[in-house]
Amino acid sequence: MNTLSRRGFLAASAAAIAAAQMPRLAFAQTDSPVTLSAATRTLDINGRAATVFGLAGPGGQGLVLDPGQMFRVDLKNDLDVATIIHWHGQIPPNAQDGVPDMPMPLLAPGETRSYDFDARPGTHWMHSHVPTQEMQLLAAPLIVRSAEDVAADRQDVVMFLHDFSFKAPEEVLAEISGGHGGGHGAGHGAGAEPDQGAAMGGMGAMQGMDHGAMGHGAIGGMPMGNMPGMSGMMGMGGQMGDMAMDLNDYDWDAYLANDRTLSDPEVVQVERGGRIRLRVINAAAATVFWIETGGAEARLVAVDGHAVQPLAGTRFGLAMGQRMDIEIDLPNEGGAWPILALREGARERTGLILATQGADVRRLDAMAETEAPAFDTDLAQESRLIARDALPDRPVDRSQMLMLGGSMKPYVWTINGAVWGQHQPITARRGERVVLSFHNMSMMAHPMHLHGHVFQVVGLNGRRVAGALRDTVHVPPMSMVDVALDAGEAARWMLHCHHMPHLATGMMTELAVTASV
Repeated sequence: MNTLSRRGFLAASAAAIAAAQMPRLAFAQTDSPVTLSAATRTLDINGRAATVFGLAGPGGQGLVLDPGQMFRVDLKNDLDVATIIHWHGQIPPNAQDGVPDMPMPLLAPGETRSYDFDARPGTHWMHSHVPTQEMQLLAAPLIVRSAEDVAADRQDVVMFLHDFSFKAPEEVLAEISGGHGGGHGAGHGAGAEPDQGAAMGGMGAMQGMDHGAMGHGAIGGMPMGNMPGMSGMMGMGGQMGDMAMDLNDYDWDAYLANDRTLSDPEVVQVERGGRIRLRVINAAAATVFWIETGGAEARLVAVDGHAVQPLAGTRFGLAMGQRMDIEIDLPNEGGAWPILALREGARERTGLILATQGADVRRLDAMAETEAPAFDTDLAQESRLIARDALPDRPVDRSQMLMLGGSMKPYVWTINGAVWGQHQPITARRGERVVLSFHNMSMMAHPMHLHGHVFQVVGLNGRRVAGALRDTVHVPPMSMVDVALDAGEAARWMLHCHHMPHLATGMMTELAVTASV
């Protein structure tokens, strides 16, 4: 292994101070709005220039807000295409939520739109709600610090993960929908050629495609009356009964941590014996990662911005759209500690390196020797997460079933048998306690994200749990996850899969909340 040059180490350390260590920024005053710009930028990805999108604030990519600071932002569109930004993990008024035409239109090039709402503390992020734009890295961290964060004697480090292709996202979607994505998973890649144009239609995807075979009487080609049992179906090696699970439906050109690959990773300067709060954000379009701390003692302390009872370990999984806070206690000695993100079911990896001053920082191969396993197929990790501040106990007013379906051929993904535009809204009244039951009858996992609400995981494969508070929950193949929430503002709130090709091909519905009587 090669040692990184001193110049590379110093440059990386400078970047770490700006981006990962996250000092108090100059915009901590609560009166004046912060300007956030959606703009293009150029990255060096494995020695090749890549023009991508980004969200630039006063301190670089993303925003850091201090305790009590309002989310008071002027969003300027400096791109040459219309866009709209969703504040993932925040609960703004519905009009500021950031979904095309629900209710606000896309932001035209050159246009500025103002946002003003109470910020929720925790590790969150922000991204375009146009799938092809998120695939072009129009996303950034959104960290809202708590009073505890400010008082604690620990160093904040952000690890922002993405998958990347040099190809245009429309071309990537066309390859995936055509069954030529090259991803891992037995049974992938063969079959009929679907209407490729449908995958490229963004939010209005799948219009005009014949959905006769995907009607309400079947989910994923399986008649509802003949569905197998939900538990005990997962075997070894990604096999479920006689069916093969599809883990990854595209092989990306690079996997990024803070816009960098392991050929030139970010090196974050840390102190001997120091405590780190590692804020990991999975902003990938279609990749689940395992976060591995290696020789550093670690414990998971929060998911999706909400505290959980500390869970010790050195490897934790993270689906698209999810976040996790990991506390790491470094040894009282000099050294370098790689924090790696391993692509599930594959050998690719990315990450960053924590290093004390003068430490010998070794170069790491972007390919591991062995494939990482599939993530949480038995919901073992989710079952170990317990909210520190659970929802209050109260009777359930309404229960709703959501069947998650779809197939690799044709590449169509549905909720309750329908794609967006042909969907039946999930309904609730403001203030009701609602339980949503996600039943995944497809052979791919789905990270399900609900806008405008926090929910608690209360059931895993029919077993009651007092699980984590979240806004995005990973539902493995042939599994069921129940979540409880209290219905919020009377409005239309998006509910969708955070796998961008699934979203682009229609895997979205809405929670339509009406005013209470």
